[in-house]
Amino acid sequence: MEVEAKFIYKEGVEEKLREIAEPVIEKFEHDIYFNHPCKDFKKTDEAVRIRRDVEGVTVTYKGPKVDLETKSREEVKVKVDSFENAFELLQKLGFRPVREVKKLRKIYRLKGAIVCVDDVEGVGRFIEIEIESGSIRDKEILFDIAKLLGYSREESITQSYLEMILQEK
Repeated sequence: MEVEAKFIYKEGVEEKLREIAEPVIEKFEHDIYFNHPCKDFKKTDEAVRIRRDVEGVTVTYKGPKVDLETKSREEVKVKVDSFENAFELLQKLGFRPVREVKKLRKIYRLKGAIVCVDDVEGVGRFIEIEIESGSIRDKEILFDIAKLLGYSREESITQSYLEMILQEK
């Protein structure tokens, strides 16, 4: 399970992160999201994507969100050796590309969580706080970290970047 909270970027947050968190990596991520051939992921709140970045290529399934305050959901990731072959495989299985999401991501580690500063093409700048392989009980850790960075629980955004991009269109 991926336990995650997202917030609109506030000035000074990245400077604060540099003071209290361990920098991990800065990278560009290129995602292509797909829709299932037999059901509408928009209606079921699921997602399948292919991601390419400096660390390689990953195909990811995301299940429906499990609570109303966060973006927490089941997540299954598979590393593959070819973006093009993964794209072709999904298309041959009937999946159809929906939209691309491109972002510059700066990753920090803080109190057992990953904190990302994301510049997302077309929608803006955000902070994501994530604990992989967690449980929904870990959301309190996320909100404690968010508070450290100047965010309240009520400022949490539950929309995905894909949902934001589709809403903008």
